[in-house]
Amino acid sequence: MHERSSVGELADRLRAELSRYSPGEKLPSSRALVERFRVSPVTVSRALARLAAEGLVVTRPGAGAFRAAPRTGARTVGDTDWQEVALSADSSAELVPRSVDASGVLASLASPPAGVIEFNGGYLHPSLQPERAMGAALTRAGRRPGVWARPPV
Repeated sequence: MHERSSVGELADRLRAELSRYSPGEKLPSSRALVERFRVSPVTVSRALARLAAEGLVVTRPGAGAFRAAPRTGARTVGDTDWQEVALSADSSAELVPRSVDASGVLASLASPPAGVIEFNGGYLHPSLQPERAMGAALTRAGRRPGVWARPPV
């Protein structure tokens, strides 16, 4: 059985048209591709993602899709090129360099000052747990008549 994939078909058509663009040149916008090929925005997004995974295009959020420069070396089994893109190792290729600010994480992991009770752990602070009251309530509940009887089947 032959199943038709609109994503595959669009990727094939875009792959064939890539020769018209020089490396680094911007491809038509997603909206223009939606109108031109009469497909959904999701189909365009998935087709561009497929071409990006093949190394034929480079997508930049907010900037668009661009024809990728041809690769000079062969990819090896342990290729880590995706890490360079994901971690912004080559910041000259990006319009907006990415950076990580860990100050918020470090502040939340720091010990609180004296007298401050933390609520971010998911459990009440020991000084806020009503252990005596809960123990007394459980004791009273355990003494009630019929509490240890089996429920009807």
